[in-house]
Amino acid sequence: MKVSEVISVIEDFAPLELQEPWDNSGLCIGSADQEVNSAVLALDCTMEVMEEAVGRGADMIITHHPLIFSGIKKLNGSSCVEKMIVYAIKNGLAVYAAHTNADKTTGGVSVVMGEKAGLVDIVPLDPGGLGILGHLPAPMDCYCFLDMLKERFGLEKIRISTPSCGKISKVAMCGGSGKSLIPLAMERNADIYVSGDIPYHEFFCPGNFMIADIGHYESELGIVEVLMSLLRKKIPNFATYISEKSYNPVSYY
Repeated sequence: MKVSEVISVIEDFAPLELQEPWDNSGLCIGSADQEVNSAVLALDCTMEVMEEAVGRGADMIITHHPLIFSGIKKLNGSSCVEKMIVYAIKNGLAVYAAHTNADKTTGGVSVVMGEKAGLVDIVPLDPGGLGILGHLPAPMDCYCFLDMLKERFGLEKIRISTPSCGKISKVAMCGGSGKSLIPLAMERNADIYVSGDIPYHEFFCPGNFMIADIGHYESELGIVEVLMSLLRKKIPNFATYISEKSYNPVSYY
C-alpha cells in the first residue's frame, strides 16, 4: 500500500483545497510513493504517539492537527517539533494531517460534534463550511442541556457565560477554537454557541447570549473515529489503530 492510496481515501472525504489559507494540512513528512502497511490515528502528533507507532510496527501517523504549522529553519533537535521530525525520518514514518479540510467538509468535525449532542436538521453555520447550526429534537432547559453535554463529551467542567436560564432549542457549534463564529451564531438566532478555546473577553456578549466552551480536545476528538472508520471501509487490508498514547494536554485541578 502506498501513502498516496491512503491519502486518496482521506482527501476524497476532506479535499485538501478546503483547508484555510493559514493551515498546513496534508503530508508533512514522507513520500507519497512510500510503502506503508498500517497507521496510528490521533488528534495530535506527539512523541508518545510516534513511539507507539514504531512499537506497533506502523509506518504512518494520521492526525487532525498538523505536526508542522510554521516554517522550520533548522533540524538540530532544539525544539520538540524538530525532535519529532528527526525521529519520524529516522524511523521511516509518514505523517499526514487532515485539519481545517476535515473541519469544513460535509460530515466533518463540527457535524460529528453536533450529532454527538443529538442535534437534527444540521446545516453549516458559516457559508465557507465552518461550524454547524442545528436543533434539539425537543427544547431543553439550559442546565439540562449543559448536563447532557458533560455526559456525552465526557467533560469535568464547562466554561459558560451567564446562563440564559431559558429553553435551548437552536444550537450553534464549532469544533476546536471557534471564537470567530460567535457573531454569526448570534446573527442566526442560536440559543447557545458551543465551541472551544473561547477567550475571557468573548464571554461578554450582548443580550446575555449564552456561550459554552467544552474544550478544544473534547470538541474535536470524534473526527479520529470518523477517519479510522473511513479507512477501514475503503481499504480494509490497511491496518489502522486509534492511539492509546494520545491525551488531552489540558487537565483540571
